Amino acid sequence: MIEARGLTKRVRSGESMLTILHDVHLAVQPAEAIGVVGASGSGKTTLLSLLAGLDTPSAGSVRLDGTELFALDEDARAALRGQLIGFVFQSFQLLPALTALENVMLPLELSESPDARPMALEMLERVGLSERTHHYPKYLSGGEQQRVALARAFVTRPKVLFADEPTGSLDAATGAGVIELIFELNAHFGATLVLVTHDEPLAARCTRLVRLAGGRIAG
Repeated sequence: MIEARGLTKRVRSGESMLTILHDVHLAVQPAEAIGVVGASGSGKTTLLSLLAGLDTPSAGSVRLDGTELFALDEDARAALRGQLIGFVFQSFQLLPALTALENVMLPLELSESPDARPMALEMLERVGLSERTHHYPKYLSGGEQQRVALARAFVTRPKVLFADEPTGSLDAATGAGVIELIFELNAHFGATLVLVTHDEPLAARCTRLVRLAGGRIAG
């Protein structure tokens, strides 16, 4: 499903170049759940951004479901993400002017799905928010906002879910509930999961761990 070869990312820092990722090779199989762990600054979020085509590498390649990401221009990569990928971030990334239902409908409307409303309602029910469909994000708790974000991520039936510290803004109990939901939805839809986290017990629930240290895969 995902194949990275020689993935390298360098950025300029003052007069020198800083290497964030160095020669990373990684293959992720369909429906596999990968936990990406490592200390702060080890390159976890950069790796996720490159695998999803949100950022471009200094060297190397990424194939996503058989397509070479960086042979595409930015618009084509965005279109491919819309077809194949769901995202869940630490900061929820909900649009404040849209209700829970409208937030979940948005990716379907962007792809001109004729069934956006019923599909969004079904997903909100699946994450336990059928009574909160018309609430705006500011009237939802952190856990509820993250569940809306999960509904939005899965409503397009993505082949790949990228989750970057999905419980980082939540207390332990709420975070545990969100994690259960992520794995439940992932199993139900058969998506490939790439989960970036500093939480080792959480990462251990994945089928495989990828440990980064100093921008390299350490194990």
